Amino acid sequence: MSWRTVVVTQHCKLSYKNDYLVVRTEDVKMIHLSEIGTIVVDSTMVSITAYLITEILKRKIKIVFCDEKRNPIGEMVPYYAHHQSSKRIADQVKWDEEVKKYVWTRIIQEKIINQSKLLKRLELNNSDQLLVYAADLILFDETNREGHAAKVYFNTLFGKGFTRDQETGINAGLDYGYAILLSSFNKELSSLGYITQLGLKHKNEFNPFNLSSDLMEPFICFVDEIVFLEKPERMTGGLKVKLVNVLNKKVLINNQEYFLSNAISVYVRSVIKAIETGEIENIAFPSWL
Repeated sequence: MSWRTVVVTQHCKLSYKNDYLVVRTEDVKMIHLSEIGTIVVDSTMVSITAYLITEILKRKIKIVFCDEKRNPIGEMVPYYAHHQSSKRIADQVKWDEEVKKYVWTRIIQEKIINQSKLLKRLELNNSDQLLVYAADLILFDETNREGHAAKVYFNTLFGKGFTRDQETGINAGLDYGYAILLSSFNKELSSLGYITQLGLKHKNEFNPFNLSSDLMEPFICFVDEIVFLEKPERMTGGLKVKLVNVLNKKVLINNQEYFLSNAISVYVRSVIKAIETGEIENIAFPSWL
């Protein structure tokens, strides 16, 4: 499996030669494409050849582009990421609605459990309260336990006055890290032949990544941990590097150690299998080592 995340932060030219990504600045650097899982173009002063883009899409390497403020603004997804994409999309449309509800509920329960685990790792209060919310969760979260848990969780991490709609360095860091995770889920779902628009609970007609937004929930705590430890007053280049490197963090999944980028692949496949078979108890969720 590819594992390397390449972040391009300065004026340069990106091109392709003999299976290598070539980065031309004052020097020339080369990275074999088989090693690369994601490329983040973090500057608008980067030029890239069409030949390289074609090879990136062929190899299902995710490439994310940032705007003039260096915030993720878009990504590239191949048209034909899987040879059975037409069949898999047809199957996806027919997924059983009741099974989808149970799978989504289990995903959210694990998200709250991971939030609890993070508070305990950081030796903060309210870990037990989140476990109560996770235990009280009912099908499709009709009583909004997720919302209650999120309020307690974020207020414990970042203070009682914190909200996710503030323009702060903390929220900028969270948004950046979540965008990196979302892109990785988009890449995995696309490579399996599924479309990201059709979510389990997310059904926003303006969100092209509803399914990825649903599935990524148990992973966001790994971003939250980085932002908590940094406590940024503003977004910096160093923080961005740490957030991108979350994909290289080693986690535990199925009682085995994986890079987080590869754990996403294991997890997504297990979720798809659970939806198709109804065996929800076999979903492979991530945890800290």
